[in-house]
Amino acid sequence: MKRKPMIAVIMDENTSAGGNYYQTSKNYFSAVSRAGGAPFGIPYLPELVDQTIEQFDGFLSVGGRIEFPRPWYVHGDQSRYPTSDRLSVELALMGGFLARNKPVLGICNGMQMLACLNGCRMVSDVHSSWPDALNHDQADLRHEVFIQPGTRMADIFGNETFSANTFHREAIVEASTDVVVTARAPDGVIEGVEIPSQSFAMGVQWHPEKLAAEDHAGLRIFDAFVDAAHVKS
Repeated sequence: MKRKPMIAVIMDENTSAGGNYYQTSKNYFSAVSRAGGAPFGIPYLPELVDQTIEQFDGFLSVGGRIEFPRPWYVHGDQSRYPTSDRLSVELALMGGFLARNKPVLGICNGMQMLACLNGCRMVSDVHSSWPDALNHDQADLRHEVFIQPGTRMADIFGNETFSANTFHREAIVEASTDVVVTARAPDGVIEGVEIPSQSFAMGVQWHPEKLAAEDHAGLRIFDAFVDAAHVKS
């Protein structure tokens, strides 16, 4: 029996209450398991970075609200979130998986990190920077997501337009030449990216892990991610 691909899931933390314990939704683990993967939570321990990159078949960067480096933002802007030990460990993990061409999936905060590691720029508050933007920072908000035809993400979702959940204040606003924008909200806010030079490196701004109960089309990103990790396992 072929083993399930092992997926490293970076843990989130309670940054709003001091960051003294890990706090990660079970939905991420359920979504990976449903897609056929074996998920494992990864703590913020630098000494585990190399071993994690070597032993795991894919990396899942989950949502969160942590301070990103100032150069990642457009001129004059900067993060409004608290600092976290997560940043340095996750940068090393994501960079290591990408360097080995192992699958990477970024969700929300994870999509932003993937994009900025590849030259994109962001804003700390999409609502103040983009006057016509929807109020994306609501846990129960749904809006349409338009998938860009001709992209790998379109191959996954079938060029569909579907309603997705959104919950973010920061947003990618400048894409680099190394990144393809694959999805947008009705207001034009970037909702998906991919790195064409990688076998699988994609990010979505919405939270597909929360949609399992609906058998939602957005869950297909986990199926594609785990399938790509199967190839590496």
